Amino acid sequence: MTEPQIQETIVSQEKFDEMVQELEHLKTVRRTEIAKSLEYARSLGDLSENAEYQEARDLQAATEERIKRLEELVKHSRIMTEGKNKGDVSFGSKVTIKRENSTDTHEYLIVGGEEANMRERKLSHLSPLGAALMGKKKGEKITVDTPNGKQIYTIEKVS
Repeated sequence: MTEPQIQETIVSQEKFDEMVQELEHLKTVRRTEIAKSLEYARSLGDLSENAEYQEARDLQAATEERIKRLEELVKHSRIMTEGKNKGDVSFGSKVTIKRENSTDTHEYLIVGGEEANMRERKLSHLSPLGAALMGKKKGEKITVDTPNGKQIYTIEKVS
């Protein structure tokens, strides 16, 4: 059975560099560390009841899976460029929005799916809110379906 191929992933230059660096680290440093752990665990004798050996094998499998995932992501990544129309919400835009009937504003950076992180206020262009914001301008209203029902937001600022 063939695994599904990763579609094009849009990332910032910073995220792309981070993935390449992690991939290099895993392939060189981490693989060597795991090989040493496996060698040591084998030296302890009976592999069937050797918890250290099993742990090292599990770590090896997880590392190889991560390497495979990163290789696919790097291969299919496209580095985002800022939008052509400065006033429109696009990749790399900082967007300030305000929910209807609220005075609180929220600022988000629009990023690709791999970089999304709500703690850092990085919003994926694929999320319901991110998708609704894409291509819009300051002053426009958007409606987003949420678990609490439809929410209406006004775009306060795009930079």
